[in-house]
Amino acid sequence: MAERKATNKYYPPEWNPSKGSINKFRGSHPLRERARKLDQGILIIRFELPFNIWCDGCNNHVGMGVRYNAQKSKVGMYYSTPLYKFRMKCHLCDNHFEIQNDPKNLDYTILNGARRQENRWDPVENEQIDVDKSVSKKIKTDPMFKLENDTIDKKKAIENKNAIENLEQFQSRWKDDYSINCSLRRTFRTKRKELKERATHDVRLLQKSSLPITMNLVTENEQDNRMAKLIGLQSKETPEQQKFRKRKQIMNQSIFGITPKYPAKRSSSSSSMQKPKPNLLSNVIKLRSNDRTASSSASMVPCIVNNYDSSDED
Repeated sequence: MAERKATNKYYPPEWNPSKGSINKFRGSHPLRERARKLDQGILIIRFELPFNIWCDGCNNHVGMGVRYNAQKSKVGMYYSTPLYKFRMKCHLCDNHFEIQNDPKNLDYTILNGARRQENRWDPVENEQIDVDKSVSKKIKTDPMFKLENDTIDKKKAIENKNAIENLEQFQSRWKDDYSINCSLRRTFRTKRKELKERATHDVRLLQKSSLPITMNLVTENEQDNRMAKLIGLQSKETPEQQKFRKRKQIMNQSIFGITPKYPAKRSSSSSSMQKPKPNLLSNVIKLRSNDRTASSSASMVPCIVNNYDSSDED
């Protein structure tokens, strides 16, 4: 609507060019309501905050770039540059604050109603080039100084020729935008396909395990696979149980390393009814008799018969 006010004007039938402009004929200003305080030297403009501030009325933070309808008035001169004051109302409370331009320092100053958030720093401490304004001003006004400065710049260019050539060579690598773009898009396409397949596999695995689909699974690695295999081979018995089982197995086996044919049964409450275990001497006698029987079984048979015969005769 604001841009159409300057063009879409109504010209009444009683107006003619001899009566001057339409604004003069109607007794209005071209800026309309923005010039309602023009007799006081105040013009209403749209002012944009040049930095972050805190309002003194509500202590709220107002960011840089917020625009206000400010009252612009001339308060003085700095050489040939006018000094303007901008007065505006905070949009969060009823407090007013005033800001004035500072052409000497190329900045703005808060007069009252607010305080500035300090974000200024020294260019030298920030590893930036500190531009000397007096030198640039002297270059514009003194031709001889400008000629000397140009000579110094040429010497610096010759000294930094190798560095400049390296920079140009480095920039030439990225000159072919089309091939670089194709390479990036190819890489992104492959990566997107892998991510899609992985997401499908994760959803299938979660559904198989009856877990929520919204759960995020981490990427597998070699260490996780090794740990999973070790967990599968891990014994279900505790170290104490393993120690007791091995001790019982040693107690039940023979001292000669002969494994019994049948494992020993667990003892019952009625230990008096069990058969006594053969002692060590009886085991040795049985083993020796078995060896003699295996070596000379044929010779022992007639001897046994003769013994029986002699006993009968007696």
